[in-house]
Amino acid sequence: MNKAVFLDRDGVLIRERGEYNYLPQHCIINKGVIEALKFLQSRDFLLVIISNQSGVAKGVYTIDDVEQLHKKLLSVFEENGITLSEIYYCPHHPDNGLCLCRKPLPQMLEKALARFDINSSMSFLIGDAERDAQAAQAAGVKAVLVEPNANLFEEVKKFIP
Repeated sequence: MNKAVFLDRDGVLIRERGEYNYLPQHCIINKGVIEALKFLQSRDFLLVIISNQSGVAKGVYTIDDVEQLHKKLLSVFEENGITLSEIYYCPHHPDNGLCLCRKPLPQMLEKALARFDINSSMSFLIGDAERDAQAAQAAGVKAVLVEPNANLFEEVKKFIP
């Protein structure tokens, strides 16, 4: 079985700006992200992004906008030798109906666990909100909460030797 690190997007990988990140120019990589992901990859962790994107349901931006930002993010990672296994995101919002994928529900994690044959007990989710920790716990994955926009490499070194 594989092991993985699940990563929240806004506030963990890219700058939490206090408003929606949906344009390519909003893709500002946080300090320590490149080093942290290379470090995790060198220790055979799969890297998977798990992100709520409720601005789609609210009509603030489109799925195409999300995909364009992700394209930019993937480009930066590829330039640095980082391979993501997948990006899962929920485009829903509770005000616009019920869904099963929005964190704190674990469906996005469960999809990745099954698809990539991931051992949940050897895996982590790094997030910056309580809903991230709740989703991790529901999926049987260890939760690591960090401050928004923290230096990810400094945080990762605290729990991965």
